Amino acid sequence: MNLRIKKLELAAGLLAAACAVPAAQGETWPDRPIRLVVPFAAGGNTDLMARLLGSQLNKELNQTIVVENISGASGNIATAQVARAAPDGYTMMVGTVGTQAVNPSLYKGQSEKTLDSFQPVTLFSTIPNVLVVNAQLPVNNVAELVAYAKNPANSASFASSGVGSSIHLSGELFNVAAQLQATHVPYRGSAPAVSDLMGGQVTLMFDNLSSSLPYIQSGKLKALAVTSAKRSALLPNVPTMVEAGYPDFVIGSWNGVLAPAGTSAEVVEKLDGAIRRIVATPEFQQRISQLGGETRADGPADFDVFIRAEYRRWARVITDAKLQPQ
Repeated sequence: MNLRIKKLELAAGLLAAACAVPAAQGETWPDRPIRLVVPFAAGGNTDLMARLLGSQLNKELNQTIVVENISGASGNIATAQVARAAPDGYTMMVGTVGTQAVNPSLYKGQSEKTLDSFQPVTLFSTIPNVLVVNAQLPVNNVAELVAYAKNPANSASFASSGVGSSIHLSGELFNVAAQLQATHVPYRGSAPAVSDLMGGQVTLMFDNLSSSLPYIQSGKLKALAVTSAKRSALLPNVPTMVEAGYPDFVIGSWNGVLAPAGTSAEVVEKLDGAIRRIVATPEFQQRISQLGGETRADGPADFDVFIRAEYRRWARVITDAKLQPQ
């Protein structure tokens, strides 16, 4: 009888200790450097925004944030590594529309269940796309562009930074919405795509605003519309796609911090709070604006809803465009 009681007491003690681990982790976190993975090469918008956020988190959490670039396979290499990482609060990732909303539909072996491998923390920035054409193209608004593209004599085409990018899928969505048959011309990144657009080799492009802005300002490209819900402060005279007659065309890229599934609620709450405090500062808002983006502060629950809505939206676009899984 005594032996049975002792066994029960031991089991209860072990259970209590196990339950105490997440709380203890949350109380002491972070007590060592945090790894913030960027799923793309250095120098792009996601990388720049991640480093900006990381430098502020260094101060907010009083701990070193190590930004690590793991590029390849449109972000799939990095997402796979982070999904497999220990959910201890010391490995995070900056996820994007591509890694979290597009790739699960565009790549074989993935689905909406892929999203269950991550714990959303905070959505902190959005970046609208801008519809741009060569400055010499004889169109001045979206309606004129559609009429131009529907003329068989013009052989309309649209450039992108690569298959599966938000830039590519924005063009596919435009094809569907405007009932066009513009040919997709993929490039290895925005820079060569924009270069050919300026040279007249392609008709149009939905580029990230930050990438095309210098060329719009210099007059080398003509901006016809932005894909944000409201006009951009950087291009106040350029209408939105909604204003141009496409009410569902509110799209773009975005950046948010994610952790491996199973990360404790205490760690997620602490990190979300720190990011929200950073996003609320005028300095951070100004820097994001300079990069062509807008700040946002959606916490774990809202961010999760947002990601799944984005997944469903782009899954429909991929299906409508008849894109084959890669």
